[in-house]
Amino acid sequence: MTQLHDDVAVDQDFARARAEQETGPLDDPFERRFAQHFPRLHALFRRLYGDRDDGREALADVVALAAASWQARPLELKARDDLRDADPDWFQSQRMLGGVCYVDRYAGGLSGIRDLIPYFQELGLTYLHLMPLFESPEGNSDGGYAVSSYRRVNPALGTMDQLAALAADLRLAGISLVVDFIFNHTSNEHEWAKRAVAGDPDFDEFYLIFPDRRMPDAYERTVREIFPDDHPGAFVQLDDGRWIWATFYHFQWDLNYANPAVFRAMAGEMLFLANQGVEILRMDAVAFIWKRLGTACESLPEAHLLLQAFNAVLRMAAPSLLFKSEAIVHPDEVIEYISPQECQLSYNPLQMALTWESLATRDARLLQKALDERHALPPGTAWVNYVRSHDDIGWTFADEDAAELGIEAYPHRRFLNDFYVGRAPGTFARGVPFQENPKTGDARVTGTTASLAGIEAGDAGGEDRVVLAHALALSTGGIPLLYLGDELAQLNDYSYADDPDTAGDSRWVHRPRRPDAALAQTDTPAGRVFRRLAQLVAARQATPELAGNALLRFDTPLPSVVAFQRPGLELLADRILVVANVGDDAVHLDPLTLSGFARDAVDVVTAESIELDAGLDIAAHGFVWLRVRPLW
Repeated sequence: MTQLHDDVAVDQDFARARAEQETGPLDDPFERRFAQHFPRLHALFRRLYGDRDDGREALADVVALAAASWQARPLELKARDDLRDADPDWFQSQRMLGGVCYVDRYAGGLSGIRDLIPYFQELGLTYLHLMPLFESPEGNSDGGYAVSSYRRVNPALGTMDQLAALAADLRLAGISLVVDFIFNHTSNEHEWAKRAVAGDPDFDEFYLIFPDRRMPDAYERTVREIFPDDHPGAFVQLDDGRWIWATFYHFQWDLNYANPAVFRAMAGEMLFLANQGVEILRMDAVAFIWKRLGTACESLPEAHLLLQAFNAVLRMAAPSLLFKSEAIVHPDEVIEYISPQECQLSYNPLQMALTWESLATRDARLLQKALDERHALPPGTAWVNYVRSHDDIGWTFADEDAAELGIEAYPHRRFLNDFYVGRAPGTFARGVPFQENPKTGDARVTGTTASLAGIEAGDAGGEDRVVLAHALALSTGGIPLLYLGDELAQLNDYSYADDPDTAGDSRWVHRPRRPDAALAQTDTPAGRVFRRLAQLVAARQATPELAGNALLRFDTPLPSVVAFQRPGLELLADRILVVANVGDDAVHLDPLTLSGFARDAVDVVTAESIELDAGLDIAAHGFVWLRVRPLW
């Protein structure tokens, strides 16, 4: 074994020879992409593994895996690669709309999801994220995030052949399949985990295992405790007395990416899923994937290098597949994961958290500041904007932004948590606390959109808040993401507490089973919210100015108002002016504030003509999307 060579050409020839040894001559498309992306992959491998004598062999193995995967890639998917190459901004379209659900709770299994494709088309979905569906331990599996195999579907849901067939059916319906790639850890029942614990020399460095507490104690001086209700610190003890790194639940063991064999193995799993027709991989817990003593072991530089290296591999063998970052960290760190060479898509946790913050405080200034100063992204990337997800709501915002507005971050987060779990006077919310840590004061909230917004409590503004929150997600750019069931104002499901497999995890309160779609036709909160959201989706899809991510600033003097302009991808003369009022009282924008636009405007949601001479009235919890023409 030798260390990685400085000479890229030598290693490129070595990798090509290894690939041809296993797959035969490389065809022209793969050879072209190999020549384009190998130098970047080589440089990244050298930075990650240059001090290991097995790095060069692992790099050659990864290229061979990529070549074999390309050779096995179905022709339909190769054609999809060509389509995406011709339209690289496809995910920036205003027609994009995402949906997310648990397969079992929403449809029973993969066959049930297939039967619901007409409903997804009625909603306007172009992107469907199926929550973890791979084989995982019985009982508590962290909702499937304790993966036992990346190549086997949970038998209760279906088979891998069914998943591939579903992906093909979704493509025909214009819907891209998204699945979770549990990136940081496996379950303790994964074959790799079992072989590592058993002392198999091929797997002895797949996880971080220590004989005693010396190294775990040293690491835990600087890493934070994530799930204190499950276990203290970042390590759990094995039956034989050793200690293994488990950032999250005790049955989720962190992979050791400092071992290039782990990179090689995980690249193989990604390539396999790409060839089943998965178009987007949600890269779970990306901030935690590299460890270094004396640090917080979050968002280290090597985490970014790893994502870039995996990206380079996929560009060779499945170039249309995209990565979506899940990094619930400081807003400045979230941005660092987003680039065409790393993760092309990213959740927008800042906007999500601050939407709820603004509704609680009736003050839009912190949300406005985030949109003005922290929304911009590199070309070729996009936010995934959501009102809520399967996970808890953590109060993500930049303390320095809050300080500029005279807000003390720690007590403000405590207020928000108390407000949304029903402890604050006058609250409209019916959330449930999740993982409250009395040592640190950290606390988070769970609940469906309808329950958090006031519908469960019977608050008069509940329906308007639900629609307003979605109107912001639909109008700020990128891909808006709908948690399926929220379109029917689904309430909390407290029966989770009666099931021993879910009782210890309050997030199941907002993962109810699929509501009856017939509710959409009723004069109930479910029916009214459905019809209003359907109108918004149709308006968005017909409005090209809402494509892309770009926001242009629009200042107002009103603290309860958040406002911005959307110019679209083509920078048309017309813009969409979005004005939303998070307050409990109607507001009036004076004509002077609107004087930069021609007097005639059109509300693209209602198709009404609006004259701006007298200003603009916005109802409590109301909003407008106005097509306006700037006065140049």
